[in-house]
Amino acid sequence: MRIIVALIIFSVIIIIHESGHFLAAKWNGVCVQEFTLGLGPTIIGFTKGETKYCLKLLPFGGSCMMLGEDEASDDERAFNNKSVWQRMIIVLAGPFFNFILAFVLSLFLIGYAGADPAVIGEVESGSPAEEAGLEAGDTVVQMNGSHVYNYREIVYKMLLNKGGDSVDVIYERDGEQKEVTITPRQSESGNYLIGVAGGERVKQGIFGTIKYSVLEVRCQIKVVFWSLRYMVSGYFSPDDIAGPVGIVNMIGDTYEEARSSGVMVVLMSMFNISIMISANLGVMNLLPIPALDGGRFFFFVIEAIRRKKIPAEKEGMIHFAGLMVLLALMVLIMANDIRNIFF
Repeated sequence: MRIIVALIIFSVIIIIHESGHFLAAKWNGVCVQEFTLGLGPTIIGFTKGETKYCLKLLPFGGSCMMLGEDEASDDERAFNNKSVWQRMIIVLAGPFFNFILAFVLSLFLIGYAGADPAVIGEVESGSPAEEAGLEAGDTVVQMNGSHVYNYREIVYKMLLNKGGDSVDVIYERDGEQKEVTITPRQSESGNYLIGVAGGERVKQGIFGTIKYSVLEVRCQIKVVFWSLRYMVSGYFSPDDIAGPVGIVNMIGDTYEEARSSGVMVVLMSMFNISIMISANLGVMNLLPIPALDGGRFFFFVIEAIRRKKIPAEKEGMIHFAGLMVLLALMVLIMANDIRNIFF
């Protein structure tokens, strides 16, 4: 069951992403030749109108293949014959739909469970936070110069602090803001913590739910950039990086832990994971890497500046090379996932 749940989550997120490209392409008069879920050999497919819809063997990806996407074409409905601004909209629509999905799921999650404002619910006795003067009821405003709105931002910030670096915290108490520097201590789990816990979730009205849903997506986007920065700086080892297999395992573990608490807890837990994955996919696809949406967008920006198209064949070759590198990287990450799980 845990694998089925993971596949459903992956499939929905991928379909939403590719639907963004599909709808934007149709809106701009581009012929979509194939809409696929998965990679590899086709398991089942059917054609409706001008588009073939396929389910492929490997459930870790998808595509929206458009006429004239990677080759020259004389057809006026070819992707490369549209204006650079239309092509920008089409490639950005996929990640944008991922952020929309994360926002919609956040509405359900926060509407049901409430928001988690950055209010400290408990301070551990003898902890770095207590020594710095923090108390229960204080509202964290900033950490290391970055505004904090959700308590989970504090949690993520500490989980990502692999080196135990000190944290500059601005908090508010009785309408007055104070600033302290806290040096985390390593716990038995190996994480560096400051010794605080969050309070209970707070139910919100309509506008509060919308506000905190936007902030939830913002939080997840920030976490992706924090993670990328730490990866580049060498804070993370290969064991800290999870690929599709690792994510499936994480979804399965969360499902097993939540199932004893009832259907709604399971559903909200899956929504929470889906928000994280969808926001991650949106951000990662915007990176200026060949074969990704951000790579294509980067080429279009160059074209807009030069006011001259880059030959479709050359661009296609670069994206193909980028795809091969990404596939090789995916194989390495999946092998690392399997090693971490079973060895």
